Amino acid sequence: MTVEAPADRLFREILLARQRVYALAGQTPLEHIRLGQPGGVYLKREDMSPIHAYKWRGAFNRMSLLSAKERERGVVAVSAGNHAQGVALGAQRLGIDAVIVMPTATPRMKQEAVRLHGAGRVRVILHGDRYDEAQAVAESLCEEEGRVLIHPYNDYATMGGQGTLADEIVMSGEGPFDVAFLQIGVGGMAAAVACWLRRYYPKIHIVGVEGVDQASMAAAMEAGEPVTLDYVDVFCDGTAVKRAGSLTYPLCAELIDEFITVTNSEVCAAIQVLWEQRRCIPEPSGAMGLAGLLKQEKKWAGKKALAIVCGANMDFGQLAWVAQHAGIGMARRRYYRFHIHERQGALLDLLQTYLKGINIVEFQYGKTHSDEAWPVLGVEAAPAQLELLERTLTGHGVEHEIVTGEEDVEFRIIHYEPHLFQLPYFIKLEFPERAGALYDFLQTVSDGANICYFNYVFTGEQVGRALVGFEFPSEEERAAFKKRLDDSGRTYHEISEEAVSRIL
Repeated sequence: MTVEAPADRLFREILLARQRVYALAGQTPLEHIRLGQPGGVYLKREDMSPIHAYKWRGAFNRMSLLSAKERERGVVAVSAGNHAQGVALGAQRLGIDAVIVMPTATPRMKQEAVRLHGAGRVRVILHGDRYDEAQAVAESLCEEEGRVLIHPYNDYATMGGQGTLADEIVMSGEGPFDVAFLQIGVGGMAAAVACWLRRYYPKIHIVGVEGVDQASMAAAMEAGEPVTLDYVDVFCDGTAVKRAGSLTYPLCAELIDEFITVTNSEVCAAIQVLWEQRRCIPEPSGAMGLAGLLKQEKKWAGKKALAIVCGANMDFGQLAWVAQHAGIGMARRRYYRFHIHERQGALLDLLQTYLKGINIVEFQYGKTHSDEAWPVLGVEAAPAQLELLERTLTGHGVEHEIVTGEEDVEFRIIHYEPHLFQLPYFIKLEFPERAGALYDFLQTVSDGANICYFNYVFTGEQVGRALVGFEFPSEEERAAFKKRLDDSGRTYHEISEEAVSRIL
């Protein structure tokens, strides 16, 4: 008897899954975007599926294969994200009772989405802080109640359903593609999509994309078998796994040509590109494939490239972090710590001489020394302009260091010594969000006032807001400054005495 090769079996499972999957939902779009080079990029928009992610395909296909007795006993699944929603949707459409076990830290939005898709067919159990703790509960339900475990990846039927998204790509007629960038968590979707694309586009180059601190598949390739990572970063939560799957590892080893990693900031940059090109806001793992493509954009310039937007179930609270780090991922935002003299006008001189016209998106400064100062400035500009700035600073002997990503800058820890402040005066300042606006303000108030505290971060509004502290050698100069500030017509608010007391 001939043993079927794993890739052949996976191809057959995808073929068989087509009718079942397409009975539930229509195809998701394949859209073309341009990134500034010929050829462009094609995006498979799985974020536009019934659960805003591709996972429903595998869950529904696997559940469709249950016998009548298995359907009567019900199913169980473990998931904190999209697989749970896929199982819930399958339970509702197929009339099957389901129990979804989710870690206790699962965001309420995702819990409610599971209940919504399940429409009364799903019971959610919150248990444990980790996936394996929730898994233990699911296994006990299988034993005690005879429920069938719907595995998110370690099942050929699940992978077969996921592979139908590649069938839609082929049927679109937009191929053949020169390269495809596929995000990898455990590797189920990547293996299935790669399997199908290789059959129809034999010359295609498949790139597997993992997070820098999530590269369990690359670790398995290096070790020759799945290994468990000691630590996994969870920003891209949909791909945050410690160990490659036992079924997916050999398939990925056979079907994927190259493995690369991307940083969280590079993923944020890809999310920004998708927003600007398609008004699409994917979850971090959903943008990982495009992040890999952007990282190798020059290598594949002029070629026809493919990426999967595999999901868009992101918590609203993550948006601020994404916006803050997208510029870093695009190499357009950097943070510098300068060493200047602690004297009136020193900061203005720095801005006027070296940073005039450059967009300042963050300013962190507190007075810690009577003679020296170390302000931190976050700036945004084209990469070439930033390189020129650094060469100019170095050539003129301006003391500075790049502190992008440093923990104290990342968490905005602004050190200051209030006992050094002389007759301090604090205001909340508003100014237009444009390059040069900070310089214009400092030029207005440079006479008679020294900045002892400055806390500003770009928020994306038309108006910037900063908490600024000034100090003065005398009460007369303090009063004169207030009058000059009023006469300037700038919008500001004095900080209350209670707040100033806490600051000092």
